[in-house]
Amino acid sequence: MKNLAFLPLAASLLAVAACNSQPDKAEVIDTNPDPMASQLANAAPVELPPAIKADKTMRCKDGSLAYVTFFQGDKQAVVRTEKDGAATTLKGPEAGKPLTAEGGWSMTGSTTEVTLTRPGKPAVSCHS
Repeated sequence: MKNLAFLPLAASLLAVAACNSQPDKAEVIDTNPDPMASQLANAAPVELPPAIKADKTMRCKDGSLAYVTFFQGDKQAVVRTEKDGAATTLKGPEAGKPLTAEGGWSMTGSTTEVTLTRPGKPAVSCHS
């Protein structure tokens, strides 16, 4: 009789022990592995483009307008000679150095005043 009294207790303990049969971590089975996983793991870090610092419309001494977008880091700017015209990206090796682009573009200065050289034209001072 004593053994029969412990039988329900043993059965309930066995049932509770079986409830936690799942492992602590989920088991993930990858049936479709990424074919570029090793290439992505070995890829060089990507440098994000700089954020826009200022977007200015500048009046030049020759009466023309220059639409200039300045970027953080002072190593890049985008210049347009017409509001919806073609954009020219000027870049420099480091901050404080002239920004240049192919074809004879060059620019120095700050967000309030620049000296801009356009292809086939002399340098002109522009201010916002």
